[in-house]
This record gives sequence, C-alpha cells and structure tokens, in this order.
Amino acid sequence: MTEKTEKKEQKEFAVVRIRGSIKVNKKIVNTLDMLHLKKVHNCIIIKNTPTNLGMIKKCKDYITWGEVTTETKKLLEKRKKKNFFTLHPPKGGFERKGIKMPFNLGGVLGYRKDKINDLIKKMI
Repeated sequence: MTEKTEKKEQKEFAVVRIRGSIKVNKKIVNTLDMLHLKKVHNCIIIKNTPTNLGMIKKCKDYITWGEVTTETKKLLEKRKKKNFFTLHPPKGGFERKGIKMPFNLGGVLGYRKDKINDLIKKMI
C-alpha cells in the first residue's frame, strides 16, 4: 500500500498562465491570485488535490496544465527555490491556433497531460 500512496503524492501539476486579466470576472482573477498566477507566463507546481483541481477547472480558459516530470521539476527548482516561477514566452511560439483555443483543438489552453513539460522547456 505504500507504493500506491507514494504514486498519489508524487503526482503534481505544473500550471502556466497564458492569458491576461482584462475583462475577466473578478472571481476568476481572485482564483488566479490564490494560485500565485498574477501575470502572464507565470508557472506554479501544485499537488493533485480536489481543492487545487477545483481552482484549476474554474480558471481553465486562462491557463494550461499537466503532469510535471521530475526532470522538469529540477530545471524549475534551479531557477528559484519557490513554488512559482516567471517564465519567458515560448521560443517558436505557441501552438498553431493560438491562445484562445483549447489544447485538444490545436490551441494552448486546458489540460495537456505530459506535453506541459515540452512547453516549459520552450519557455525556460
């Protein structure tokens, strides 16, 4: 049973803010502030808990997220010893359809599983 609990504890999400906060509902802006995503291209590593998932789903139209690997986590920790980071815009740009479309339709927003690591490497 210890292996199962370790797997649940190891599962963490990297969340990156993609869009700004002009003409956005105040509740969503407050939720982004609680996640320490106050500016565009900020990134945070959070644990997979129901509370955090609820906040992520509330802000899904302004962020992208996915499971972070230990390699990417080490790269981010070298930058600063905090849970949230400021990243650069991605080299080569975002995906084809831009920042207003969900990831499964060719855009950037929403859940992207393991491919968040590729995006973070482009932004470091």
